[in-house]
Amino acid sequence: MGPISGDHKTTSRMYCQRLAVPLARAVVARGPLALRAENALAARCLHLSAQRKDIDSAAKYIGAGAATVGVAGSGAGIGNVFGALVIGYARNPSLKQQLFSYAILGFALSEAMGLFCLTMGFMILFAL
Repeated sequence: MGPISGDHKTTSRMYCQRLAVPLARAVVARGPLALRAENALAARCLHLSAQRKDIDSAAKYIGAGAATVGVAGSGAGIGNVFGALVIGYARNPSLKQQLFSYAILGFALSEAMGLFCLTMGFMILFAL
C-alpha cells in the first residue's frame, strides 16, 4: 500500500463533501459575512501534508533525471552519424560533399532531440 490508502482517500473525500455542503448552505442562508469562517474550514481539504510535498519533490527529480537520459541517446546518435560518414567516405571518396551534407543534417536532427530532452528536464525541474 502506498502512503495514501484507498480508505484514506474515501474518508477525506467524504469529509470534504460533508464540509462543502453545509458551507454552500451557509453561504446561501447567511450571506457574505459568514463566508470567512467556512472558508477557513474548507481550505483544510486543499492543504498538502509535508510527506505529500516530499513525494511530489522526489517525483519531480526522478522525472527530470529520466528526461535528461535522452541526451545520452543523442550523443550515441551523433557518434553513429559520423561513424557512417567515415565508412561512406572510405567506400566512395567522390561523394564526399553529399555525404558530409547528409551527416550534418543527421547531426542537427540528433542534437535537436538531445536539446529537447534537456529542455524538458529543466522544465520539469524548475517550472512545476
